[in-house]
Amino acid sequence: MTEGTDRPRIIEYAGDGFVITWEPARCRHAAECVRGLPTVLDNTRRPWIVTDGATVDEVVTVVDRCPSYALGYRTADGRSRSAPAGA
Repeated sequence: MTEGTDRPRIIEYAGDGFVITWEPARCRHAAECVRGLPTVLDNTRRPWIVTDGATVDEVVTVVDRCPSYALGYRTADGRSRSAPAGA
C-alpha cells in the first residue's frame, strides 16, 4: 500500500490490444509468469515487462496462472483479470 492511502500501487504496461497490470506488494514470486512467457515477463530485465513479445491470447493464458493475482490484464475485447475483492 502506498503510505497515506488505502489503495495498492498498481503499475500498468500497455501493449497492442491489452494492458498488463502489476501489483508489486501482492507478488509472491511463484514465477509462473517468467517461466510461461519469458519474452514478455523477465525479472532480470528493466523494465521487467515488455509487452511487444506476445499476443493478447498468450498474455491472458500466462497471467491467468498467477496464483497471487499480482498480475492482471485488460484487453481491447473486454477480458480482464484483477485481484478478487478482499484478497
